[in-house]
Amino acid sequence: MNFRTLLTLMITLASFTHLSAQHTDAERDSLYIQQFEDRVEPDKVLHAEPLFIDLIRDLGARKGEKEWNVGLGLTDNLKFDSYEALVEYEWAPIDRLGLEVELPFTFYSSDNGTENSLVPANRLNSIKMAFQWSFLVNEPRATSMAFGYINEFELSDFRRFGKPFITGNVFNPFLIVAKRWGTNFHSLVYTGPRIEQVFATGDIHVSYEVNTSFHHLISGTRNFIGLEFNKVFEQGDFEMTIRPQMRLGIADNLLIGIVAGIPVSRENERLSSFVRLIYEPGHRK
Repeated sequence: MNFRTLLTLMITLASFTHLSAQHTDAERDSLYIQQFEDRVEPDKVLHAEPLFIDLIRDLGARKGEKEWNVGLGLTDNLKFDSYEALVEYEWAPIDRLGLEVELPFTFYSSDNGTENSLVPANRLNSIKMAFQWSFLVNEPRATSMAFGYINEFELSDFRRFGKPFITGNVFNPFLIVAKRWGTNFHSLVYTGPRIEQVFATGDIHVSYEVNTSFHHLISGTRNFIGLEFNKVFEQGDFEMTIRPQMRLGIADNLLIGIVAGIPVSRENERLSSFVRLIYEPGHRK
C-alpha cells in the first residue's frame, strides 16, 4: 500500500469518525431535549439558566417542581472582604407559576489594616419573596417569556438588629426572554427596575438592571459553560460585571454551579467568586 492510498484511507476514516461523532451528539441532544420537553404536559422548553441572577423556577414550570439552593460567595471590596451566603426554596404550585423565598446573608472582614469602624456590620440582608409567570412557551421556536416580581423587606444589621427590624423595602418587577439556538446554544435576557425605599428618611433610589447570558449546554447532559453579564444603570452611572460560569451534575438531583466575577466598571470592587449548590427533590431523568 503506497503512501497516497494510506493517506486517503486515513482522511476517509477521520471524516467518517467525525461525522459519526456529530451524529451521535445530535441524537443524544435530540433525545435529551425530547425527554425534558415532551415527557409530560404542558409544553416546556429546555433553557440554560444563569447561575448568579437565578430565576424563580424554570421557565414554563410544571406543577409540583421544587428546588433548594444554597449559595456561597466572596467579593474583594478593596478595603474589606464580603462573604455572601443564601438559602432559597422555590416551587411551582400550578403550571407555569414559580414562587420563591430566600434569605440572603452578608458577612464582612477587614482587609489591609482597615479599621473595624469602617467595615460594614454583618447582616441578614432581607426577607425576599418572589413569583414568576411564564406567559409564553413556544416549543417549535424554542422560546419562552415570563414576567415576575421580587419584594425584599430589608432588615437592620446585626449591630442594631430589631431597631427597627425592617428598614426598607425593595420593589423589583422583571421581564425574561429566553431562546435556544439549535440544540446546544442558549441566550437569555433578564431585565427590570429596582426601586428601593428607605423608611427612616423616605428616600427612594431607582436603578435599572439588564442581565444577559449566553450558555453552551454539553451534549446529552445538564452541564453547561457560559457567560453572564450583569449591568446596572443608576443616575447616569453604569456598572457591569462579567461572570464566567459552569454547571456540573453531581447526581441525578444534585448540581453545582461555579461562578467568577470580573468587574468592568466598578470602582470599589475587585474579583469575586460564587458557588451555588442546587438540589431538586423528586427529580427524575
